[in-house]
Amino acid sequence: MRDPRYDILFEPVKIGPVTVKNRFYQVPHCNGLSATLPRGHAAMRGVKAEGGWGAVCTDILSIHPSSDTTPFPQNKLWESGDEKPLRLLTDAIHEHGALAGAQLAHGGWAVANRLTREPLLSPTDFPSRRDPIQAKAMDKADIKAYRGWHRRAALKAKEVGFDLIYVYAADDLELLQFFLSRRRNHRIDEYGGSLENRTRLLREVIEDTKDAVGDKCGVVVRYTVDELSGPDGLVAEEEGRDIVAMLAELPDAWDIKVSGWPEDSQTSRFAKEGYQEPYAKYVKQVTTKPVIGVGRFTSPDTMVSQVKRGILDLIGSARPSIADPFLPRKIDEGRLDDIRECIGCNMCVATYNVGAPINCTQNPTIGEEYKRGWHPERYRRAKSDASVLVIGAGPAGLECAQALGNRGYEVHLAEATRELGGRVTRESSLNGLSEWARVRDWRVGQLAKMTNVSIYRESRMTGADILEMGIPTVVIATGASWRSDGFGRTNHKAVPVGQGVRIFTPDDVMSGAQIDGPVLVFDDDDFYMGGVVAETLKARGAGSVSLATPNAMVSAWTANTLEQFKIQRRLLEAGVELHVTRNLVSASSGEVELECVFTKRRQKVQAASIVMVTARLPEITLYDEILVQLGSEPGAAVKAITRIGDCITPGTIAAAVFSGRRFAEEFEEPQADMLRIANEPVEIDNVERFHSRHEDRTVAAFPF
Repeated sequence: MRDPRYDILFEPVKIGPVTVKNRFYQVPHCNGLSATLPRGHAAMRGVKAEGGWGAVCTDILSIHPSSDTTPFPQNKLWESGDEKPLRLLTDAIHEHGALAGAQLAHGGWAVANRLTREPLLSPTDFPSRRDPIQAKAMDKADIKAYRGWHRRAALKAKEVGFDLIYVYAADDLELLQFFLSRRRNHRIDEYGGSLENRTRLLREVIEDTKDAVGDKCGVVVRYTVDELSGPDGLVAEEEGRDIVAMLAELPDAWDIKVSGWPEDSQTSRFAKEGYQEPYAKYVKQVTTKPVIGVGRFTSPDTMVSQVKRGILDLIGSARPSIADPFLPRKIDEGRLDDIRECIGCNMCVATYNVGAPINCTQNPTIGEEYKRGWHPERYRRAKSDASVLVIGAGPAGLECAQALGNRGYEVHLAEATRELGGRVTRESSLNGLSEWARVRDWRVGQLAKMTNVSIYRESRMTGADILEMGIPTVVIATGASWRSDGFGRTNHKAVPVGQGVRIFTPDDVMSGAQIDGPVLVFDDDDFYMGGVVAETLKARGAGSVSLATPNAMVSAWTANTLEQFKIQRRLLEAGVELHVTRNLVSASSGEVELECVFTKRRQKVQAASIVMVTARLPEITLYDEILVQLGSEPGAAVKAITRIGDCITPGTIAAAVFSGRRFAEEFEEPQADMLRIANEPVEIDNVERFHSRHEDRTVAAFPF
């Protein structure tokens, strides 16, 4: 039963001619599915609607071939046929009583048009952000055409069944924002110069959209209130506010955020829940229309506070809706302990940035709803009364045990230490990673409710112990440990180390080992660990700390999680000396030798201690021991033994959680296909058109 304190979150909110049934609003967010995998996209958004979100929006929906995001997946409304995947989407959202929102978009010079090869468009002649080309300064004919494209797309979106139509001027990715910004708009005509002129196109597009679809659809402006770029850009207390005041009553709702994406989607390492409030707090003072805002909201108390204090009318969410698509329903049903809280790691963002469908550390089912038939709250029922022994209570073991338990199997979970969580517990002790403990806490909380799951702490298992228990299926989730010899991406053999050199690994740092400076952190891992270890050592008073990496940037892969700039800046501000494009080639007492990856020139750096952040080794000793014993005891009760998570292939926490869920989902299920996933069907429904584009032409023969 819902706590009355949260009743305000379930009040309906009117947006123009439509009404959102509650204040939970899934704002547009990328997903790596879109029109490329339309059934997967529809299923993913549909599960959110089922979970109680009052409105569920698309990601970028391109309105014209001159806004082509290739190679990133995109929705589009360019030509006949583009409506089909969008109808799948709106039907899936409407099935559960939510409103469907379409984020119409034109990326201007922020896209590259690699598929369509159309000229880039911009308020001003501008170099492309992505490729060695420039954008064209739009003339009056281009502006007129753009308005026509947007109006046409709005009408198409209405026809497809969308209830909310976006006018998009945000994220440092959108043509309308570029017109608003002094940094981007250097025009001297009526679309440039004064704030009124720079706002002209946004006003015209809002009016066009209202005229086209305002009878049936709510028109929402997604707007960057602060570009966080200094006085040359939009600043919340100045032009950011003035623009809202000028257009205050024109749209049906305002969706407020900051730009660019690394600032809007900050990780928990750099920003806590509700961090965008200072930028959104004044908007309701200048408009009577509903205001939507984000801030990685996971606490219903924070949500209520934002509404009651007049900051927001609708609780906007992207990442929390990914981590728990059923967050609204759980609040409504009084199941706050069941909320799977976002940890703010940005794996959802990273998978999109590397061109892959969406992943989530907390929710391994996201993106798998159609492909594998997984659901965040429903589980296939057990096929038998079989028991399973899971050894290791890290992220893979915990997820495996809770999913098997939810299926109805008898589960025995053995952990060698007193504390559950494995690497999650250890890593959450490092600077800035405390919220990562939510991966452990949610799963331990779920397991505590299950009478069919037994947990054995401080139970280091041997092969003999396992055989004695006699449980037929054994799952090994013993994780991995960091190597100390320097072997990694760059060095494929051990780094020569002389006598007296003190070598440590991240495991030692997480165990609280005393590491005296000067310390060199050698980071050949490229993800978060090297940077966070250096930061943690500095905070613990290790003295002089330096970091060397063969890469050109510190923690280079975190560019995909939108953190790299912040990580490198924080290390520099903390006084960590950085040596980029430098490989560790040897170490002797008191110093190390680094080599430039380009020139091979060498330099020596003082280091009494070295922390190797390179590669990890799966902990497979127990697995190998059991296999040997089973070979000598063919009549043993154990019939199947499997490894999951880092015990197979060390990777991200998200990968470990997925591995645990996958075993649980596939246990005793028939697996006929090699791929084990449902492919999206390819349909060619206009054979004549296909052949007309490929008719014979006179061409020169290739000189083979």
